[in-house]
Amino acid sequence: MLLSLHFLFLMLYFRLGHTSLPLVINTWPFKSATAAAWHALQSGGSVLDAVEEGCARCEVDQCDGTVGFGGSPDETGETTLDAMIMNGNSMEVGAVADLRRIKNAIGVARAVMERTEHTMLVGESASVFAENMGFVAEDLTTNESLNVFSQWLKGNCQPNYRKNVSPDPSTSCGPYGPKAAQTQCNGERQVNIHSHDTIGMIAVDKDGHMAAGTSTNGLSHKVPGRVGDSPIIGAGAYADSSAGAAAATGDGDIMMRFLPSYLAVELMRNGADPSAACKSAISRIKRHYSDFFGAIICANTTGHYGAACNRVPSLTEFHYMVADSESDTAVLKSVPCF
Repeated sequence: MLLSLHFLFLMLYFRLGHTSLPLVINTWPFKSATAAAWHALQSGGSVLDAVEEGCARCEVDQCDGTVGFGGSPDETGETTLDAMIMNGNSMEVGAVADLRRIKNAIGVARAVMERTEHTMLVGESASVFAENMGFVAEDLTTNESLNVFSQWLKGNCQPNYRKNVSPDPSTSCGPYGPKAAQTQCNGERQVNIHSHDTIGMIAVDKDGHMAAGTSTNGLSHKVPGRVGDSPIIGAGAYADSSAGAAAATGDGDIMMRFLPSYLAVELMRNGADPSAACKSAISRIKRHYSDFFGAIICANTTGHYGAACNRVPSLTEFHYMVADSESDTAVLKSVPCF
């Protein structure tokens, strides 16, 4: 009987994705971001410091071209940034969306949290706020992003995210106006895996204090002004030190409708292990959008973690990074999509 109980304990121990606190976990194989966050924790920094440092590293490295400057130009060729950071102890949040001219989006998000009574600032006003707080204004455009934009124009602005407009957005560039008669969308979306690689990060210290955050340059060729899930609290990320934390990545226009990060944390609050919570959050979206592109990472206050992803042709396995006191370094993990 004792042997059976011991065996059951070991099975649960490993099935839950056990780790030793402190813990850093982030979406995608962005190792430099994990290492930066882990170094911040090991150097005596807070979980907020870890999340900020980790996401900032990705912004500097332009991780996969989908984080930071010089990526994902919109319909006008401009790169704009979204980011958020959340304190799981105080439940304070800072977020920015449609940020222009400022490379350190996660830093501005933290400034919103710590230097205003607000939760989110957007657009040109967010950029002015950042400059007033001492952030340096710089051009977010690069030769690469200009080339991407140029090739898109030459290809008749394909893909784009317009519908029920004239001229026909499937064959022509704008400017667009409303189409007299609306048609029912077939639900198919032109998804590129490299258009959705938001960094989402969770940090947990040795006492179980949690923080989470995100940073992204959004969707390539988006309609100007578009905001995805990354800076939306409960969608891009969520943290509550009494329950857990989660961060999502993928098709933000779909995922933000379901607040998957908030849902996963509430499931963990009610006893679900992180892997099960992640899977349930993905399943909720799949009921309505079976072919959506997305994944989520989850961690609870004891340092157990998990991940889940929706299986589509462009995503059959999801890779993410973990650093903890057992590994003392960034380790690549993966989970098969379902």
